[in-house]
Parts: sequence; C-alpha cells; structure tokens
Amino acid sequence: MSNGIKLPHDHDVDSEKLVERMPEEEHFQTVANLMKQLNDPSRLRIFWILCHVEECVIDIAAMTDMSSPAVSHHLRILKTTGLIVSRREGKEMYYKAADTDIAQKLHHAVEEIMEISCPME
Repeated sequence: MSNGIKLPHDHDVDSEKLVERMPEEEHFQTVANLMKQLNDPSRLRIFWILCHVEECVIDIAAMTDMSSPAVSHHLRILKTTGLIVSRREGKEMYYKAADTDIAQKLHHAVEEIMEISCPME
C-alpha cells in the first residue's frame, strides 16, 4: 500500500484503494466537532427552523417552547460554528442558516435522516 499500511488479512476486497481514498484523521475530527454542535435536539430544531426562515429570538422561543435565554445560548453555538448568520434591524436581531455549502448540505442531511427515521404519513 502506498501509505505503508499492511492489512493483517486479505479478504479479496480492494481495501488498498479505500485506504488511499480515506480522508486524513483531522478531517474526521472536523466533521465530529461539527456534528457535536447538532447533537442537542433543541439546537438541531433551531437549525432546522433557520434553514427554512429568517427569525428573531422571541419567535424562535415561541416556536420551540423554550425561553429566550435558552434559544440565545443555542444561537451563539450555531453562530460560532458558522452554520447560522445574524443581522440587526433596529433593536431586533434576525437569524437564518448561513448561505454556505456546509450549512446547506447539513440541512439536506437532516431532512434525509428525518425522512428515514421519522416518516410522516
């Protein structure tokens, strides 16, 4: 193998090519860190909402039956990861999903997983 790894068993599969294509360990760490941000059901629900609409803290709190401080906490975390963005209009802050490839792909992944694990009929 080009990376010097010799597998202990040969199972007649092309593991060598798989190992050559495998992303670096730090890429898996980056993905794991990002997934940690969405491992909270409330945060995931807020992210889902913001993928569909731009909204203020008070309305997000009402939609999720959470307190405004709790929503603000989750918004800070999502904003730190770059999954959401905010803008000020007067005294009000509005939040929405970031217009980035990663936010869009995560939104689609969440939708797909919801469809698989929670089919609505």
